[in-house]
Amino acid sequence: MNHRVVITGIGLTSPVGRGREECWQNLLAGASGVGPITLFDARALPVRIGGEVKGLDTSPVLSAFPSVAAEKDRKILLGLDAALQAVADARISPTALAAASVHVGVSLETFFLEDAAPVAHSAGAALSVQVRDCGSSIRLQSPLDRLAELLGARWGLYGGRWTNCSACAAGAQAVGEAFRRLRAGACSVALAGAADSILHPLGLGGFGLLRILAPENEHPTRACRPFDAARQGTVLSEGAAFLVLETLEHARARGAAIVAEVIGFATTLDAFRVSDPAPDGEGAARSMCRAIADAGLSPEQIGAINAHGTGTPKNDAAEALAIGRVFGANARRIPVTANKSMTGHMIAASGAFEAAASALTLHTGWLPPTINLTHPDPLCDLDHVLGARRLYAGDTVLSNSFGFGGQNASLVFRRPPST
Repeated sequence: MNHRVVITGIGLTSPVGRGREECWQNLLAGASGVGPITLFDARALPVRIGGEVKGLDTSPVLSAFPSVAAEKDRKILLGLDAALQAVADARISPTALAAASVHVGVSLETFFLEDAAPVAHSAGAALSVQVRDCGSSIRLQSPLDRLAELLGARWGLYGGRWTNCSACAAGAQAVGEAFRRLRAGACSVALAGAADSILHPLGLGGFGLLRILAPENEHPTRACRPFDAARQGTVLSEGAAFLVLETLEHARARGAAIVAEVIGFATTLDAFRVSDPAPDGEGAARSMCRAIADAGLSPEQIGAINAHGTGTPKNDAAEALAIGRVFGANARRIPVTANKSMTGHMIAASGAFEAAASALTLHTGWLPPTINLTHPDPLCDLDHVLGARRLYAGDTVLSNSFGFGGQNASLVFRRPPST
């Protein structure tokens, strides 16, 4: 028996605000969260802009997770903050939450060079002595599973724990795998989401070497231009998004407020190149087709698309081509929006954030605009939501997340069930 799966809690910590309501209102208003980097001195870098989480108040996190008082890995703090919000938004009791499984998307382990440097000066026996003498005072890296470990321990969650490291597809895959477990009846509640922050010299420098960052330091709010003919690249950002998902039976039994229903998920792999998508969009098209079929729908029943829309020339062209392959002549009649035009690219967290935005579209009846899209690329000939938010009366939204190495994930959402 397949169980229906619904979203009952949303937590967002992002460049466009903190909390479900603030983030959503800023998205609808077309407010950009991109600006000059302030987290470190970026003057030596060719690209000095990003989507920072401004004025992060860590007091709620430190109150709930005292052990992270000295945490250096910013994505851990962002993820804990969003997860706390999601649990509070769901208004779920500790007893009901305890049975939840935990699904977390991240991108890369973070290495702390300032900690590694003093150790690296020694060698052989001297190195082992120094490491031994440091004891627990030195931690050279932040493990990939640390966020999931902290979340599980905080609420005593015993439903299982998964950490997914798949670049830009990680957040969507975390939500999708949670959906699959709930649908199969393996659990009744899941906490799923992702967090990322690579706004540091190595992150910006590394992506800069790939030549995929928009070099518009003088006009940061206009830098990310998904599907625009003049797009020059993406903008790195940071953030976190978590969802509380439940079976419909469980949510109704406790009288939960339902935001939207998750009805389909698929993930595929291009197996093309480490950094580029397959230019013909075949892998992305397969991901969308399988997610739609998993939802028990036909392409004609998809009413809107929340695009991956990074603002890079190759990615946007491949995604537009993939949408054309899946939807045919109907592709130009489906409204398409791209949240990254405002948030920048949160890498692992993007898919979870955009899943939340897709759910809120169905909950509120509004599609956020794609900002900075003034001259649509003829190669990306779609019904872009331009200029301002658009009323949306449809019942479904397809959300795409396409990552490095051709890792693709697509989710399908439906309006909250009335029966």
